[in-house]
Amino acid sequence: MSDSAATRPHSDPALAPRIQDRTAGPGRLLTLRTSVNDVVSFRGSFVTNPDLAAGDALRQQLTVSLLDKGTEHRDRFALARVLEACGAKLDLSSDGLFVEMSGRALVDDLPRVLEVAAEMLRAPAFDPEEFRKARAQVAADLQRRMEKTSAQASTALSQRLFPEGHPNYSPAPETVLEWLQGLTVQDVRDYHEAHFGANEWTLAVVGDLQHDAVASVVDETFAGWAPHDAPATHDTDAVSTEVGRTTVPMPDKSNVDVRMGHAVPIRRDHDDYPAFYVGNYILGGNFAARLMSTVRDEMGLTYSIRSSLSGVSTRYVGSWQTSVTLSHDAVDEGIAATTDVIREFVAEGATAEELDAKKTTITGSYSVGLATTDRLAQSILTNAERGFDVAYLDDFPEEIRALTLDEVNAAIQDYLDPASMQEALAGTRPRPAEATAGA
Repeated sequence: MSDSAATRPHSDPALAPRIQDRTAGPGRLLTLRTSVNDVVSFRGSFVTNPDLAAGDALRQQLTVSLLDKGTEHRDRFALARVLEACGAKLDLSSDGLFVEMSGRALVDDLPRVLEVAAEMLRAPAFDPEEFRKARAQVAADLQRRMEKTSAQASTALSQRLFPEGHPNYSPAPETVLEWLQGLTVQDVRDYHEAHFGANEWTLAVVGDLQHDAVASVVDETFAGWAPHDAPATHDTDAVSTEVGRTTVPMPDKSNVDVRMGHAVPIRRDHDDYPAFYVGNYILGGNFAARLMSTVRDEMGLTYSIRSSLSGVSTRYVGSWQTSVTLSHDAVDEGIAATTDVIREFVAEGATAEELDAKKTTITGSYSVGLATTDRLAQSILTNAERGFDVAYLDDFPEEIRALTLDEVNAAIQDYLDPASMQEALAGTRPRPAEATAGA
């Protein structure tokens, strides 16, 4: 199977009229036929409802890592042989409240590949030896994360913004390592039994397909997959914390990573979200944004600086944050310069020229993001997970183009507050630094 075949762009820019949306098996199936020859890409997900405050994110990660290591019917090598014989790709991943699967295959091989996927999801073996290997791999990944200033700074900021049960809260890697050592293969089996099921099961399939044929395959493959009974327990709102700074000292690092930000009170489906999204993009979304052109290009204080809306969902609030990497001696100057740019941006707003340029960039990037079967499948699935109608796939770029300068600047003023910014630093300072208020 050729990758080039799987990346030909579709010719019709209107997606919604060509997507068939139906119930198939225990969930929702969205199919889109494109001009790609012989190939289909698919993306699927279901809601697991992990108890995040109790460490379920780790249990879910371990559970997912073992799904392709053998089932009750076939060992890992037999599963791999099926996929290799098809020349197919199949991945399973943990994504917060969801478990997701993705893949690509020749259309004639889709029944075999989905059969393997269903078997992995529904009947994993959870071999004790494979569990020990997976636990060791997670421990190694955590050790590497502990050495990264960017990861430590992001973790520290998340802890200033969200409670432990929020999907955007990151526990300290040292804490996760301690949890990890206490987990057994039975914990993973129990998590699978309690949290894996067809809850909000959604599958998007894109490519050289016949809609009814795919529906028949999904009906047969996932028939009888029942939902689980685990209730949603995650927090949805941010915490109220006194503004301050957390410093994570890390010896012998060449730079200091800085995260600055605050929670935002709106979710992804709020009417003001598109305007705020564009406003942030003007401030720090790419190399031509305000932060980059001032703090990097004019002042030479950093190589990398950006701002983003992070973890904003239709299910819970997220945050606005700026990330910047600074040398030891430029930390204070860099933070001050970044803060000045943000304050000036909020006070004065964006310009018409900036808005026009970013509208073109955002809508152009959106179109490029729909240029492959894999990205189309991901966009269709994400849109469904958010609870949006399929028409929003076509409406989003028009929504961006229709924004006015007044709407964007109003959103900036309403939702970006420099006085509420929390700070988190990780790395080596030229002198000792203590955590300040609220650390």
